[in-house]
Amino acid sequence: MQNNILDGQVALVTGGSRGIGREVARALAMAGAKVAVTARNAEKLEETVQIIRDAGGECSAFVMNVTDNTDVVNTVKKVTETYGSIDILVNNAGIGALGETPWNADIDDWWHIQEVNVKGVFLCSRAILPSMVERGQGRIINMGSYASINPSPMSSSYSVSKAALVRLTDSTAEAVKEDGVSVFVISPGLVKTDMTKDVPVFQDLPDDSWIPIERCGELCVRLASGEADKLTGRFIHASEDDLDDLLARADEIIENNLQTLGLVK
Repeated sequence: MQNNILDGQVALVTGGSRGIGREVARALAMAGAKVAVTARNAEKLEETVQIIRDAGGECSAFVMNVTDNTDVVNTVKKVTETYGSIDILVNNAGIGALGETPWNADIDDWWHIQEVNVKGVFLCSRAILPSMVERGQGRIINMGSYASINPSPMSSSYSVSKAALVRLTDSTAEAVKEDGVSVFVISPGLVKTDMTKDVPVFQDLPDDSWIPIERCGELCVRLASGEADKLTGRFIHASEDDLDDLLARADEIIENNLQTLGLVK
């Protein structure tokens, strides 16, 4: 174990079978959390579990489809029966698409991305929040993207879903601000994963354009620890935002409504 900052806490990480989700799960476990990883691929989930257990962490796999409410509710019940109440939820499961203008995109494909990236986060948060509110503690970390704040003519489905996620995050944070629950949306930056490594637009980027995957895990551990609760509802970039600097400027950020989606006048 690297440290025990999350000792005794229970974390659920969606999309934990590979990439960023796997790294976040590993980082949380190495910080002492008992981690439940979910995804649809049982074999890949077990790979994550084995990696974490081999490193000395505690982890279990639960096959789950984030867009199926019954599946989500039943899985949350199984996790709580295994480990106890969930203290940390990382909504990492997500999909993307590139290559089509909005009017040429397949309707069902376009909408499916909203279902995974937005509905999935809503369902998982909805299933876990009542317990967090009742206990007066909990932290939710939503995996966003810089695509949420920039026009993406060839991937509108993805950017729209991530913009909606920012608004869902701060709306949820506002709803539970008196209940001891903090909610964040983070951007991992350009991380080389199965979803990004073969995207044509990224092929010619120099190596130093890619962000080490470990940074996202490190940020999630710090947010899960509670040290940044004052920044609940805010958008935090794993590679471009220095968390210590944001914390030092927390009062200014809150007063001027920075690090969030809004209208600039």
